[in-house]
Amino acid sequence: MSSKRWVITGGSRGIGLATAKAALSHGDRVAIMARRLDESALRRELGADALLLTADVTDSSSIAEAFSRVRAVWGGLDVLVNNAGLHRGRRLARLETADWDAVLATNLSGPMHCIKAALDLMVGGGSVVNIGAVVGLRGFPGDSPYGASKAGLAGLTQVLAVELAPKGIRVNLVVPGLVMSEMTSEVDGKAMERLLARIPLGRVGQAEEIAEVICWVARSTYMTGAVIPTDGGLMAQF
Repeated sequence: MSSKRWVITGGSRGIGLATAKAALSHGDRVAIMARRLDESALRRELGADALLLTADVTDSSSIAEAFSRVRAVWGGLDVLVNNAGLHRGRRLARLETADWDAVLATNLSGPMHCIKAALDLMVGGGSVVNIGAVVGLRGFPGDSPYGASKAGLAGLTQVLAVELAPKGIRVNLVVPGLVMSEMTSEVDGKAMERLLARIPLGRVGQAEEIAEVICWVARSTYMTGAVIPTDGGLMAQF
């Protein structure tokens, strides 16, 4: 298949970095976007040709500047992966409004900013892969900001799948389950035990397993508006 040009937000670690490596292994060109980048470490991981874009998905002007660089270097874009995420959670009675606002700004407004900036670069069509979460489709106490933001992202995926189809742009949602990362390392021991007990496959996922699905979805030319759980059966169990 022809080489693709990718932008992956939150691409400096975890699922984002695993996806960048997988795309590069297919001969694609990759730009990773993050607020903080360890350039020397990423060059060792990804090679000299990867684009490294320092940008904040909550800042539309920062995003516009990053996508302008993509246009200048590549002339266009084929795949956008909205992977950047922020998790802050407490039971509603103790939830700080600032935490609610920060999570929605990153997990919901951030993808909107990126998709909007990418539209003019996907002149021949393209693929947007949004990264959801089980808690966006199933309830889990104490996760109202994260769950609300990911539920909103699921809704945005459905709307834009229909809205952007005439432009040849496909929009899908990949829903990882429990994957070990810096974000999930914050889950306390008792909550982790409860989650593991609910996963039919009996283990956490690996970032590389999610990246494999993201790459498949990105290249699936007759798929749009789909929700693809990659969660070890967690949603089926709930």
